[in-house]
Amino acid sequence: MLDGTALEALTQRPTRYLRSPWPWRSAAYLLTGTLLGLAAAVPVAVLSAEEATAGVVAVVAAAVAATPALGRFERWRLRLVDRLPLPVTPRRGWREAALGAVTMLALWWIDLVMLGVTVAGPVLLVLSPVVQPAGHPVVLGVASVAGVLLLPVAAYTVTAWAGARAGMVRAILAPESSELREVKRSRARLVDAFELERRRIERDLHDGAQQRLVALTMSLGMARLDLPPDTPVSRLVGLAHDEAKQALAELRELIRGVHPQVLTDRGLPAAVRDVAGRSPVPVDVDLPLAARLPTGVEVTAYYVVSEALANVAKHSRATRATVSGRVRGGALLLEIHDDGRGGADPAGGTGLTGLADRLAVVGGRLSLSSPAGGPTRMRVEIPCAW
Repeated sequence: MLDGTALEALTQRPTRYLRSPWPWRSAAYLLTGTLLGLAAAVPVAVLSAEEATAGVVAVVAAAVAATPALGRFERWRLRLVDRLPLPVTPRRGWREAALGAVTMLALWWIDLVMLGVTVAGPVLLVLSPVVQPAGHPVVLGVASVAGVLLLPVAAYTVTAWAGARAGMVRAILAPESSELREVKRSRARLVDAFELERRRIERDLHDGAQQRLVALTMSLGMARLDLPPDTPVSRLVGLAHDEAKQALAELRELIRGVHPQVLTDRGLPAAVRDVAGRSPVPVDVDLPLAARLPTGVEVTAYYVVSEALANVAKHSRATRATVSGRVRGGALLLEIHDDGRGGADPAGGTGLTGLADRLAVVGGRLSLSSPAGGPTRMRVEIPCAW
């Protein structure tokens, strides 16, 4: 079953994407738009100059009368390249009418040009021996090979335009409401408040319970030194000393999980290297950041990397992993790659859904490529201003 959008499908591995129905669905999406425009343009084109004006008026009147049908048609077409639910918004009639008018007057011929250049061109090259049987065999063979090589490029180009076109249609038919924007802002405020509470808990544990455990461990160690060895009391004090050290280690690990001090003091690269160093799977870190990022971005990126590496250690059976990141175009781009068995499924309880939800709060995006047999590649984009 297909989910997501055509633009998200472009992030898949090339072999998986080219075998999927997305290129065909994208071509069908553009073709239906072209046919809609031709149905309006051809009657006008065959009229004389005197009749053309009347023909245009008639086409516009027919489009206005057919607005409900055009709206349903556009919503049906959108399902070809955008499988996400499309909410029904109030005052949608004029939006559907505007969309139908723009499609018939402008967008259809762009769809036609896109199909003609990206699809018809390579197909004609492949069929060169049939179209031009009198041509030179070597030239025709080279043309056919070039056409075959251009077909994958055509698949990507058609899907990219269809995805962008569908994004515009979605924005017209279901624009983001002020209520939804307020929900997003309130969700971001809740995350900020939650993060402040995490830091308070970390500070209280670090300055309170940890210091008491350190003092207890030192006292038990001193008492152990003062007691005669190999006595029942010495053994009991030794056991208590070992338990206190173990409790201190576990508390430090808990504090690091609540909010790592290294993230606050030294930034995201140092914190990621700290997580990588504690991972049972060897991890290479390539995160050259010239400056500190906003606090919310660093915290989100840190927990995404932590959860991803925890999944690698628990589920992937990988022998090596890589964490890399760059700041480009005002956004932090992270990639977590491992050479494990793949098959990661957001519905399988591996924390991927939680990561996607956390990223959505800050306007981030997560894409995952994890075919059966591996490797797994997670790509994360987090805006640096949110």
